[in-house]
Amino acid sequence: MALLLGAAIAISYFDRQTLPVAIKAIQSDIPISNTQFSQLQAAFLTAYALMYAGGGKLIDVLGTRKGFLLIMIWWSVACASHGLASAFGMLAVSRFLLGMGEGGGFPAATKAVAEWFPVRERATAMGMINAGTSVGAVVAPPLIAVVLATLNWRWVFFLSGAAGLLWTVWWLRGYYTPAAHPRLSASERTEIAEVLLPQTKQSVSWIGLFRYPEVWGLVSAKFLSDAAWYFYLFWLPKYLYDVRNFDTKQVGYFAWIPYAAAGIGSLAGGWFSSRLIRQGRSLDFSRKLALGLSAAVMPLIFFVTQAPVQIAILLFSIAFAGQQSWSTLVMILPADIFPQRAVGSVAGLVGFGGAMGGVVFGLVVGYMLDHGFGYGPVFALVSTFHVLAFCVILLTVRTVRPIVAIT
Repeated sequence: MALLLGAAIAISYFDRQTLPVAIKAIQSDIPISNTQFSQLQAAFLTAYALMYAGGGKLIDVLGTRKGFLLIMIWWSVACASHGLASAFGMLAVSRFLLGMGEGGGFPAATKAVAEWFPVRERATAMGMINAGTSVGAVVAPPLIAVVLATLNWRWVFFLSGAAGLLWTVWWLRGYYTPAAHPRLSASERTEIAEVLLPQTKQSVSWIGLFRYPEVWGLVSAKFLSDAAWYFYLFWLPKYLYDVRNFDTKQVGYFAWIPYAAAGIGSLAGGWFSSRLIRQGRSLDFSRKLALGLSAAVMPLIFFVTQAPVQIAILLFSIAFAGQQSWSTLVMILPADIFPQRAVGSVAGLVGFGGAMGGVVFGLVVGYMLDHGFGYGPVFALVSTFHVLAFCVILLTVRTVRPIVAIT
């Protein structure tokens, strides 16, 4: 199940990287300024934020199997539609539609983890799934460079959309809830049922969820940390093009390295927290220690603009690893704290906060770069975001533990 979900997330992050990596080739046909580039990312993230919140509710209503199927079909078709664009406006529409689809991905994954994995295994499982972000982002630069060298930039989007549609076949054959899975033995089904909290059919309103400070804290923390992450994700290739004077081949050669480190961070953060729990540490201690260590390495990104390119790639790699370790742990907190019937909705709201952080800071970055501020002040800002986010979690999530009575 973790492999199946991780593959979907890998496709998602490959799709997100299509525009940033292919931007130089696209600009030969469609002129795009830094401000317009930030607006394309804002179009994606605005729709992503809205659908992240709405998608979480959709998953709670439709169920994981049907909901994720619809979501993947939508975002795959939207990704392919980029290849038909002939102007900036058409690219913006395609980007918005892609964000609408991908916004439901992580709420669905979080819901599936809550359905299948006990507390002691959830962080490890989410680490494996979150490593899919790195797999998709690692293979994107070299594969896109090959496509650009042999075909043209439009085929980048057509092929990535086709990959998502192929995944839906695997999903239909492979994913069921534990109670309905045809290849699950009776003893395995009983074991899974025993480690999950009893659930009711009662729905949970979004307004009701905001009575809990844990929701506010997770949304705010995700706003801050994802402001940094989406900057890294969308602007790293462009930074290498604009400041380090890389060509497409060099971007394909170097840009995958930080994403590979991000995959290691995803696995390491989840594994470390799960190991602490198995050693008898409390859930609260295990999650917060791993989160604190992840946030502690993030200020190193401040030195990127002052370092030679090899050291800059190393600093990016450390930051990417810390970010994805952090992300794995933050994404599992809704499943740690809230009952299954509310997990999708809470995860959706948390993701909404993260995407809006990306929207706001992305537009700030575009403005700063087009008005002569340069990348130095930008990296100075992002170096502080995860530390601030960790402080927010400490203040609002006083103890990581299940809330059973929720209305």
